[in-house]
Amino acid sequence: MPDSDFGVVGRKFGVPGVVFGAVGNHFGGVGNRFGAVGDHFGEVATLFGESMNGKVFLVGAGPGDFGLLTVRARDLISCCDCVVFDALVGEKIVAAIEANEKIYVGKRAGQHSMTQEQINALLIEKAREGKTVCRLKGGDPFVFGRGGEEALACVENGIPFEIVPGISSAIAAPAYAGIPVTHREIATSFAVVTGHTASDDAPPEAIPRADTLVFLMGVKALPLIVSRLLERGESPQKPVALVRWGTTNKQETVVGTLENIEAEVEKAGLKSPALIVVGDVVNLREKLRWFDTRPLTGQTVVVTRARAQSSSLVFDLENLGARVLECPTIRVEKLEDLTACDAAIAQIRGFDWVVFTSTNGVERFWNRLRELNLDARALGENKVAAIGPATREALEKIGVSPDFLPPSSISEDVAAGLLERGAASQKILIVRALEGREVLGQELEKAGASVAIAPIYRTVPDNSNADLAREAIENGEVNWVSFTSSSTVKNFVDALGAEWVSAHRSRFKIAVIGPVTAQTARKMGLEPDAIAPEATTQSLVLAMQNANARAV
Repeated sequence: MPDSDFGVVGRKFGVPGVVFGAVGNHFGGVGNRFGAVGDHFGEVATLFGESMNGKVFLVGAGPGDFGLLTVRARDLISCCDCVVFDALVGEKIVAAIEANEKIYVGKRAGQHSMTQEQINALLIEKAREGKTVCRLKGGDPFVFGRGGEEALACVENGIPFEIVPGISSAIAAPAYAGIPVTHREIATSFAVVTGHTASDDAPPEAIPRADTLVFLMGVKALPLIVSRLLERGESPQKPVALVRWGTTNKQETVVGTLENIEAEVEKAGLKSPALIVVGDVVNLREKLRWFDTRPLTGQTVVVTRARAQSSSLVFDLENLGARVLECPTIRVEKLEDLTACDAAIAQIRGFDWVVFTSTNGVERFWNRLRELNLDARALGENKVAAIGPATREALEKIGVSPDFLPPSSISEDVAAGLLERGAASQKILIVRALEGREVLGQELEKAGASVAIAPIYRTVPDNSNADLAREAIENGEVNWVSFTSSSTVKNFVDALGAEWVSAHRSRFKIAVIGPVTAQTARKMGLEPDAIAPEATTQSLVLAMQNANARAV
């Protein structure tokens, strides 16, 4: 789509990011670009005129990094009726699929869940049911993705189709390894080759000549590739690199020469999926490597925070190279009985202070105001306190600037700060979880304040990923387990078992937010290795980095 259509972000509609925005304002507010109400697809018969068939979208999912998924691909996996996906589609991309029908048709060397003919037939069958079908492939559908065969099958059966290119691993994986496939002074050509080209009966000439060669699906054929290249006169000192799981935080890179690369790969235990890069550009990795030099590269961190709240922590960790294993130990749920909260809202102008203890409290309190046909004006002359920078940010997003941000999230410190501001003779409303700590209210009441609690949500234990965390720890794959609250510590120990956690404690380090969480961890026999001084995910991540630096 030409840049002039949308100009600088959101210029066409005057609001940043609304073109493909979360609320989907491309067509004015109802549904997203492809809309739940079908703005883009509409009724199938209307879209395709006389045809009652659906449509097949052959979509490239890119090399694995969710951030490299195209906007078009992201929209399609959100709205198509059926998504048919491959083994090399990134985990997060698969998790983002919203279709009612998700069909795995992955193919790995020697292991095919479906033949190509069966996949073709499946696409035709689903389209003939009137469905929009997203055929999601790792990389680009037309770069050794057999997209051409599937497109021809659509043509032969009268099925409308569309091609959505993706970023090929042939260029992305080397780039993430610090290897440019071309360089003006070193390589002015490159060729992408399937590893099957170097078969037993193939002559050396079967491999094309180019300054840089990129072999896909070539790990098993590595000995033959090396042999063919040496047979045709390539130098034994020709640089070679193998990149496994390129662009993901599982990426591994092995570098050598045609003479020793087989031994280097065996020593590293490198397996497929990986691609092979042959050429002098490999030498540039020494200066250009960036992805695998980040502070937390090679570290696996278990995140125990509720999934709804974990995105910023996960983002920060992954940005620094960590592999994140999400194991939420609590789940935030709607509170069915809002009688106490509604009573507080009805009398809210009578309170001097409204204290928000978390981002969940802010979001759900504001949702409740809207349900009651109220808005921020309901606060009137109330002063507002926010516990923690994240809570402050949540308030600021809805146009409320807190009057007080305590320097610490410890209840005693929060109470002291409010009392310094005259709260001893005032009425205080605390918006929190049903199971929140009572210390803040008790400290204020002791000093003479009148305190009311407005429970707006509840937290419940969540052990849905406990087995995954247990297995990863047993296999020695976990470096850190992070805790953001006392409840995450307690629920983690309960989910995995106190004896089991104690027996495996030496296999992982513990990072916590704040002294209260640290105290809870110690009570449960888990001495923290890193304590974030501030109640923010950024501070938690920095604490892990500093602990790693001290250990070097």
